[in-house]
Amino acid sequence: MMNLFANSSSNWVKYDKYEWKKADNGTLYITPSQDAKPSLYNPVKKYQDMVLAAINIGTLAMKEESEESLKASIMDFACNYGLLGLMTTLPTTPEFITYEAVYLPKNHFIKNESLSTEKYLSYFFPFDSIDFVKHGVESSWSTDSAEMIALLMAMRNKPQAVLMSFQKEYAERYDWLVTVFRDWAFTFFSSFLYYQDYDRLDENERNLYRQGMAVFGGIAPTYHIELLDKPTIVWEFHSLLLGIQMMFSFMLTDDNSTLKVCKHCGSAFVATRSNMEFCSPQCKNQYNVYKSRVKKKED
Repeated sequence: MMNLFANSSSNWVKYDKYEWKKADNGTLYITPSQDAKPSLYNPVKKYQDMVLAAINIGTLAMKEESEESLKASIMDFACNYGLLGLMTTLPTTPEFITYEAVYLPKNHFIKNESLSTEKYLSYFFPFDSIDFVKHGVESSWSTDSAEMIALLMAMRNKPQAVLMSFQKEYAERYDWLVTVFRDWAFTFFSSFLYYQDYDRLDENERNLYRQGMAVFGGIAPTYHIELLDKPTIVWEFHSLLLGIQMMFSFMLTDDNSTLKVCKHCGSAFVATRSNMEFCSPQCKNQYNVYKSRVKKKED
């Protein structure tokens, strides 16, 4: 894994501030704050921390933690890594702007197989309209934000819809994000438990795990090689979600994978030693205290 991403690069945009806002219909969204500042970063260089953060948010969702706890975790994730780019993940192509309509494969969120571009964009721009006009396959989009113009120049090779998703007006639904994070956690724990409990599972139970894992996947990212200070693979992620999914897949299938589940708190962590069972010394101490109390009661 370290060698796979050692000479890799990619670009994504994050803002330094986000906020929760409710639409007129009561739907909760996360969106950049009005005074937020954007910055470019390379998510490949932070792949371990980012994947672990995503899995552990999903773990909180699986445990049915309070909405406030989940919101705080998602807010922290957004400030560190940006929004997931759901707008360019769901359609059959991130170039959907160039088609007469948006076409969608089966997904958790939108049941229509196709819908107008304007209707589709309204899911992600629920508060402030953007300067976008669409006539058949022809479209135009503009911005007068100096920050956005600078980003457009830096990422001019990205599809138009990806660039649009970096605007401050862009937002992602809280309930959709929770579903994505929960699915990642489910995938991780399915893999972990499948091998941990393999001998205790009957064949029907094993097949359930296999079927659950088989649906995990997505459109493969493309890449090119640039001659920087050394030959460098540049991954062309059209959404952060796709990037996380690919990095997670490699971590999960790596022969030398160090992904583990903490014996005390149940969080995913990367072990630095093969015999590690806890994500932190605090968890180890708390587990030992708990076991000691249980033993005293039994005695």
